[in-house]
Amino acid sequence: MSDSLQWGGRFAFAPDAALLAFGSSLEDDLVLAAFDVACSQAHVATLAASGIIDVGTAHALDAALRTIADEIPSGEFAAQARAIGAEDVHGAIDARVRTLTPAAGEWLHAGRSRNDQVATTLALYVRDRATRGAGICTALARFAVSSAREALADETVLAATTHRQPAQPILLAFWLGAVAEMFVRAARRFARVAADAREFCPLGSGACSGSTLPLDRSIAARELDFEAPSRNALDAIGDRDLALDLLHAVARATLAASRVSEELVLWCTPALGYATLDDAASTGSSLMPQKRNPDPFELVRAAASSAMGSYAGALASLGGLALSYHRDLQETKSQVIRGSERGLGALEAFAAALPHVHWNAEAMEASAGDGYVVATDVADALIARGVSARRAHALVGNAVSVAEKAGRALTQRDLTALAKAANLAGPFKAPLDAHASVQAKRTAGSTSPDAVGAALDELERLL
Repeated sequence: MSDSLQWGGRFAFAPDAALLAFGSSLEDDLVLAAFDVACSQAHVATLAASGIIDVGTAHALDAALRTIADEIPSGEFAAQARAIGAEDVHGAIDARVRTLTPAAGEWLHAGRSRNDQVATTLALYVRDRATRGAGICTALARFAVSSAREALADETVLAATTHRQPAQPILLAFWLGAVAEMFVRAARRFARVAADAREFCPLGSGACSGSTLPLDRSIAARELDFEAPSRNALDAIGDRDLALDLLHAVARATLAASRVSEELVLWCTPALGYATLDDAASTGSSLMPQKRNPDPFELVRAAASSAMGSYAGALASLGGLALSYHRDLQETKSQVIRGSERGLGALEAFAAALPHVHWNAEAMEASAGDGYVVATDVADALIARGVSARRAHALVGNAVSVAEKAGRALTQRDLTALAKAANLAGPFKAPLDAHASVQAKRTAGSTSPDAVGAALDELERLL
């Protein structure tokens, strides 16, 4: 039986090599190595404080674990784990400890199962990656707010779209504020996951029912910065809510980045020309010399799809399981790790690419009034003079139809005609250009400069 395995006493023969390879999760698990070392160090502290191992054994185990911790960043530990054909990172660390300190190493797994070991290690991973995600999204929100402040000073306007059609004029600062809002929510979501990952420590739950050894579980919880030991061993070793919450937060954050990326890909096309991308964040074509492609943003869109797929896969892998641990959870773990690593990497790439976007205010301004985007303002002005909403909508729609057939924009003459058609006593005023439309907004949360400034103030306070 391979010395890398943490089991085998009741087996007469070694497992089939192909089936053992099929069951290996080492390549996915390696990212958990540092967290498993921390988990093992806390377990050693518990064993020593509970009188299960002596001080000398504890020191030997701790020294071995510190050696492994030093081997992880360089890739030395990973190479050793692959060389011995380890089943997973947990077994690889156990085997390495027994190599470094054979006698003491025999005690490391006392009172511990891979079930509670994996659950604890995964909780530490979730906490770390959720904290990282919160940091990335906070930085993205700060950048968007800062960019919005600059754009607000210039009062650059563009035509917002719905259904990809011109809708109403907005400030570029308003659009950037919307981007900031998305990533503030994403940061909060990650922060909640990180906080939840500090609540209960599974270590000491054993395989499914606790241990007959006198383990003081509060020691490991304290060592690993959890609030308390978990309350139910059966639940703790099979619970993957934290892992799902992390992957959900990653999927939602990359979804936000994907939506912004989609807009930027369109804005960088010559047809719109609202933005340009630096060489540092662009790629070319192997055939077409003129091409400048916004590949980072396209790849972010793809990464968002992958994260959503991983989340769906992780949910599905849990769907048919009873309580306690089942090996199916290995697939859940793989989905969580792959989806989280890919998604967080995409968020970091998105954050790196965003500063390389430059706005073309002239192009935005030039098309800001296209598509009769002030029509809603004209209808609102009629409503303010006592015309019903339905009547105002019909009158302005007809005016747009007339102007469109004539190939012109809405003018003061149209307002005069509308006043007459609506039986108003005298003329009425309404915005007829994009800047006037933006300035005319009155509601909180609107695109008016004052409302945008107030929203940015609040975002800065939250950040």
